Amino acid sequence: MRSVNLAAKFRLFDDYWSPKIAGELNDSYVKLVKVKGEFVWHHHATEDELFLVVKGRLLLKFRDHEAWVEEGEFVIVPRGVEHLPVAPDETHVVLLEPKSTLNTGNVRNERTVSELDRI
Repeated sequence: MRSVNLAAKFRLFDDYWSPKIAGELNDSYVKLVKVKGEFVWHHHATEDELFLVVKGRLLLKFRDHEAWVEEGEFVIVPRGVEHLPVAPDETHVVLLEPKSTLNTGNVRNERTVSELDRI
């Protein structure tokens, strides 16, 4: 067992919207992702997902409301809830989600990442 320095891990990559595996917990991955701009409306039919903002701020749009997630805050999006992540500026996010979770959920497009890198 050893600790993980999030700042050091985030320095290892520059691409946006491409999650990297930083750890495993039971049947879940701890993923790191840099985000900027708007992602895609999607949902995850069978998986909840946790968004923890480490640096910056993240806007999560839902069909009926919006929620800002500030540095040091997290939100859990329940399975089946359609959402659209938006980051006006570069934002660093830790994701905790089941290993089966596809980043674009029910949508497959150019932003879909099926093979995740480990860092």
